[in-house]
Amino acid sequence: MMDGENMELVGVTHVLDAITFWAQNVKDDQAIENIRKALADKCPTAPRVLGSPNPQKIYGAVFSEDSCWYRCKVLQQTDNFHVSYIDYGNTELVSRSALVELPGDLQAPCLAKKYKFQGFSVSTDQDSAHFLQGKAFLQNLIYGKKVRIQKKSVCLDGTVLVQAFQGNLDIGEEVLKMKFAKFTLPGSNREGPMSVRALQESHCPWPQRVLDWPSPQGDGDMPGSTVCMPKLRPAFPDQSPLSMKEKSKATAQHAANLMKKMDQELVEENQRLKAERETQRREDQLRDSLSELQKLKEETVNYAKEAERWKVERNTLQNQSEQLEKHLQVAKQEVQAMRGQLKKKEKQVDKLLDSAVAERFCRLAERVDSLRGLRERNPGNTDSDKLTESINIVINNSISAPVAMEKLESAWRDYSLAQEKLKACQTKEQLGDLIDNRNKVRGVLTATVESFLQEAECLPVRQRMDKLEEVSSSLTAVFGPASMEGDVGEQAFEQYCQWRTQRSQLTSSVRDGTDKALQALCTWSENVGKFFCLSANTVVGVNDIVDGVNELLKQAENNVAKELDSPLSVGEQNNHETKAVSNAFHKVMQHIQSEQSLLSDIMEKYLLNTKFKGEMLQWQNTSPTPDSLFSVKKRIRSLRAQLRWRQVEEASLEEAEDFDLTEILKKKEEIAETRNTLFHEIGQERKEYMKLSALAEGCCPELPLLYPEADIHSHMSSGGLVVKSLDRDMFDAEPMKELSGRRPLVCTEFQGQRVILKGYTVNEEAEARVLERTTQFHRTRTQRESQTDTGILPLLALFFGKSDPLAYVMVPYFPNGSLWAVQAAKPLTTSETVKVMRGVARGLQALHAAGVTHASLNPNNVFVLHRHQGMVGDYDFIKTPVQRAVDSGMVAGSISLVAPELRQTQGTPPTPACDMYSYGCLLFWLHAPGFNGDLDSGSRLALDISGVKLEDKLQALLSKLLVCVGRLTAAETLADDYFLSDQ
Repeated sequence: MMDGENMELVGVTHVLDAITFWAQNVKDDQAIENIRKALADKCPTAPRVLGSPNPQKIYGAVFSEDSCWYRCKVLQQTDNFHVSYIDYGNTELVSRSALVELPGDLQAPCLAKKYKFQGFSVSTDQDSAHFLQGKAFLQNLIYGKKVRIQKKSVCLDGTVLVQAFQGNLDIGEEVLKMKFAKFTLPGSNREGPMSVRALQESHCPWPQRVLDWPSPQGDGDMPGSTVCMPKLRPAFPDQSPLSMKEKSKATAQHAANLMKKMDQELVEENQRLKAERETQRREDQLRDSLSELQKLKEETVNYAKEAERWKVERNTLQNQSEQLEKHLQVAKQEVQAMRGQLKKKEKQVDKLLDSAVAERFCRLAERVDSLRGLRERNPGNTDSDKLTESINIVINNSISAPVAMEKLESAWRDYSLAQEKLKACQTKEQLGDLIDNRNKVRGVLTATVESFLQEAECLPVRQRMDKLEEVSSSLTAVFGPASMEGDVGEQAFEQYCQWRTQRSQLTSSVRDGTDKALQALCTWSENVGKFFCLSANTVVGVNDIVDGVNELLKQAENNVAKELDSPLSVGEQNNHETKAVSNAFHKVMQHIQSEQSLLSDIMEKYLLNTKFKGEMLQWQNTSPTPDSLFSVKKRIRSLRAQLRWRQVEEASLEEAEDFDLTEILKKKEEIAETRNTLFHEIGQERKEYMKLSALAEGCCPELPLLYPEADIHSHMSSGGLVVKSLDRDMFDAEPMKELSGRRPLVCTEFQGQRVILKGYTVNEEAEARVLERTTQFHRTRTQRESQTDTGILPLLALFFGKSDPLAYVMVPYFPNGSLWAVQAAKPLTTSETVKVMRGVARGLQALHAAGVTHASLNPNNVFVLHRHQGMVGDYDFIKTPVQRAVDSGMVAGSISLVAPELRQTQGTPPTPACDMYSYGCLLFWLHAPGFNGDLDSGSRLALDISGVKLEDKLQALLSKLLVCVGRLTAAETLADDYFLSDQ
């Protein structure tokens, strides 16, 4: 019987053979998930393994089947690394590039264990069909599934001997039934067919009577074992007397009878145990069925309760509906009754209106009702109230400029002048005095900055700006946008206040008259009520009711009419009043704009001076030096020497008579590692140059002159393009003759990126031209790095050969990425063409804005990324624009890309308009690659002659590009309907 308390639930991760597997405890699922997330986060940026790995250390490796990171240990190293994934049990060969170092928090014990069925053995021939079939059988049975195991013992190598179950299924017994494994008795080398179920159901590894049998001292099976019968030694007549023969026969017969009896007992015991097991299984099934039945009963009861509740709710809703229906009927009856009463009252009113008094009261009531609505709609002059409130906010709570602001501007002017003198200095002799003067001025500036910052921090600038923005938006919503042209005068607020006071007084006077007249009429009405109330005593006489009624009505009618017809009530204003309000509005908006400008200036100066203060704190006790740059350069020189020496060693090994391929490969790996380390240091050198250049352009312009050996000027003048530490011999480059046969062109790898080195033969004069033109092209792109798609191919580096008269320009390598190659392989679709040519237009726009004419726009100089991003490639930096414009490569199919004005007059310098003509030809070629006509038709494109059918918007765009004069610019082209309609 299984002991449930000693059972563990594990998930099988790998199967070694028919009886051995690796598994993880399900309790470790969260730990495995945490390790997976940590590996995915840290491994891509972790350092690669250098040298020989430590077999006891845990590394990270990329599993080939899913490209995910897992923990492993290195079992063996040859050309690759034989690793074991410690959390799963499987192994594979990985390359060095797929192996990384792991931090200490991931050096935890493995989460998978090796398990083996106790008492089982399999063939050691792992290539045999029977071995592979057994492994496949167990893998199909448990791989990727959860099984229950019961530990029996642990071997010296850590393998756990277990019994494994899936539900009530004994997995080991299933393997044994399929004859993929054999059962081995403990302490014996002999195997027998004893059933594993019989072994599991017994109270000890084998029957007790076997242990009581005396054990022989020689070879052979254990006597009395039910697994293997003992071998009986035959007695021959010539070796024993007859009595001995008979005794031997009797002994043999007795032993045989005894064995049969024991076998019979074991069979009966096994049958009894099997019956008990079957009974237990049926009891378990019955118990499970009862449990399921109980659950179903509970669910049925719950469903019945829910149905009863729904029934009650339905009855409740039905009752409510009936009550609402009754209420509705009652309400309808009440409405009908009210309608009848209203009709009766209307008849009575009609009768009363026949009299003069009724008519006057009716007219007065109507006008009073109108006046009430007017007052409710216009409780006051809301617009003027809002303007008055805004004036108070702007005038009374304004923020003035900080006292230190004027001193700060003066200190900044002095500091900028001192910095300019330092930048203009050419000799070290003058540098000391200029630095001392700059430091003195900077000290004054620092103190002024500190004073300004303290004062500015006390001002509620942000709150005030928000309030002014709120007031400005509110006034603009009421009065419309304000005109800031001209000055409305300082008297605008006084005139507005005078008008506002007069208007308020007139309004109050008119309303007070109306209120007094209506109040008198109300008093008369109260007296009428008192007089006609027979149940109460009153002092009101007939004269109080009759005398003065007409005067009261007349006074009330006049005052109500006066207020209704008053321009103050309807909000009318004369020209003078309108001008006063308008002037006040424009004046307050001017105040708002002026204060907003001041507050923005304060905030800008606050941020600028806060940054300046931080820089000064950084360099308060020390001055910036290029020591870090020199350290990097020293490491670069050392690595270059190592690289050259290892290249010499590699050449010696390749030329040796006893050719050793292993040593050569090992040396190549060392060279590759050295080269990668060298390129990494060169990248660090560029970063140090960027830091020093920023300091030289900012607070320390003296750095280039103080440290001429650092050559900071060279890096600054080229925009960081020139890298003097690079040399052609560093690269493991492959020639690219298929791309160009006119100049050296090689493909290699730099800092993990495939690049092309374009070599230009130069002398001293040509070297200066190449430097100037590459820097100009490079700056055009870097000035637009904030844009996601600049449309210009990046230049990665420029360096000059140390052993040859060549200049090398490094650009990214896009295999089959030129427009020509893309069209030859799989032409762009219409939508792809629009996206690609939009990118090319952006690139031309950037070049033309920087004053650069490409003059070499052809299918080989336009690059396509992912079939939707177009870029303008670099041109031949040795050639002049005139030479590039008439190059033989300026064709697309049969279409010449040279502008008509360049063909008509040789030697004419190309202009940006020439680039746009080439652009138009490329655009036409992409839509009509088989065109064989002539595009140079004078003033317009002769599309009707070619018979090519183009979209209307495309044809309209081409008609503005392929003309002799008045071509569109790149910016105008991007704004054309052809590109706008696609967005």
